[in-house]
Amino acid sequence: MTVPTATEVAPDTQVTQTARRGVLRRRAPWQAAVALAVLVGAALLAGLHWPVIVAGAHRLASADPGWLLLGATATVLTWACSALAQQGAVAEALPGGRLVAAQFAASAANHVLPAGLGAGAVNLRFLTRCGLPVTRSATALAVKATAGAVTRGALIALLALGAPGLLRLPPGSAVAVGAALLGAAALVVLLPGPPRRAARAVVRDVRAVHRLPGRAPALWGGSLAFASLHALVVVAVTLSLGLPLSPGRVALAYLVASSAAVLLPTPGGIGSLDAALALALTLAGAPGSAAASVVLGYRLLTVWLPLLPGLVVLGVLLRRKAL
Repeated sequence: MTVPTATEVAPDTQVTQTARRGVLRRRAPWQAAVALAVLVGAALLAGLHWPVIVAGAHRLASADPGWLLLGATATVLTWACSALAQQGAVAEALPGGRLVAAQFAASAANHVLPAGLGAGAVNLRFLTRCGLPVTRSATALAVKATAGAVTRGALIALLALGAPGLLRLPPGSAVAVGAALLGAAALVVLLPGPPRRAARAVVRDVRAVHRLPGRAPALWGGSLAFASLHALVVVAVTLSLGLPLSPGRVALAYLVASSAAVLLPTPGGIGSLDAALALALTLAGAPGSAAASVVLGYRLLTVWLPLLPGLVVLGVLLRRKAL
């Protein structure tokens, strides 16, 4: 008596695989259309801001290339730190190379859609492609975002305490912050069913990843390094232009400005972050024209130079069905 083959035991396996390949082929035009739409949107965005790009290049022509190279290196490392934080937000092991590539692609997509929707969509798609359910993928993004907000606040507090006078808060601001935190906690407790379940899911996933070796350091360390490296990019551009500002003052100005810019959802913070950062640097002691040059240099290193390679990576990931 012969042993039955796998096809004989499950005769519909080949049919299922054929149907699945057919579905993937039908999806391919849609994925190509999405990639093309992202490319067109990025081209339109670059054309809209082309005078800014040219002006920034002229202003930075006399900057110290060594400091600019440091800023470019810090920019590249932010994608690795973002991947580390994302891995720390899930219990399952994610493919490292594709995870870093997804963060690079997400940074490019984030400059097309407002309020982080581009990065969120790319990461959500990546996590679901890795086998996580949609709800758990969304929770993982919420865990990562929460860790990022907490570490950014901790950095602001440390810089403000380490250098008194750098951050001038209006009278009663501490009371207002405390009241806001208590109000947020009460709101979470009083939330109706679905939002309360979502908040509990985030708390449950935070506890779950903290029980696994290496996940908590990845989540918090990656989030802390991500914010710190972005601040380092601004510091490097400031030093390349020879501005007489202390690195701590510049880093604090960036962290406060980037936190405030979240309140105004624009693609990649373009416009909102630019204005907030220029204002923060001016209040920190930089001349208005110099503050504008710093903002332009930061944008060139973190947005315009990586944009085209990031879109290429996004297209490759879409074509390979990694997204």
